Amino acid sequence: MIHFLVVLFAVSLLYISISSRMEAYVKVLFMQGLIIFLVVTLEAAVLNSINYIFLMVETLGFKTIIIPLILFKAIRKMDVRREVEPYMMTFHSLVITTLIMIFSFVLAFLSVKYSGEIKPLYFGVSISTILIGLYIIMSRKKIITHIVGFIVLENGIFLLSLSIAGEMPLVVNLGVLLDIFIGIFLLVIMLKRIHSTFEEIHIDRLTDLTD
Repeated sequence: MIHFLVVLFAVSLLYISISSRMEAYVKVLFMQGLIIFLVVTLEAAVLNSINYIFLMVETLGFKTIIIPLILFKAIRKMDVRREVEPYMMTFHSLVITTLIMIFSFVLAFLSVKYSGEIKPLYFGVSISTILIGLYIIMSRKKIITHIVGFIVLENGIFLLSLSIAGEMPLVVNLGVLLDIFIGIFLLVIMLKRIHSTFEEIHIDRLTDLTD
């Protein structure tokens, strides 16, 4: 069951890399958060009770509900529908994403030779997620899409921690959660301020900003 969920998570990466609709991005983030929640639930046997409760709040509360809801409201309020001018065309994005995933899984299976504690499926998908998150940030123009890429990247870091060890220290969890929540909060505020000044909200407009 866990393997199926991780594979489904990988499929969501292919979809988000070729989609241009903003609401589709938010739905994928919701799905990724839900998958991570289910994975953590199934991994409960290797987690202590305090860490397990914290992970439940983090994955179900923040990753699955709060952060997608914040982004969804921001998209609706600013009436941002699509990423209309990406740096890469859809076909090119699909090819690049596929190559990233192939590289990540080759790296994962090579890493197993040096550490038997690494779970290759987790590790491959997590490295793919981190690299695809970076790719989304580099290949899209709208700032809100960069926020999505940042969240995808953080989801990859979370999966990476699960691939290396059965549990994450509570302090690390807290640090990751605070980083992403504060980051999204500040980025949405910045996005609203830019939108109040410029009609279009892609990164090229940042060159027009002055003190």
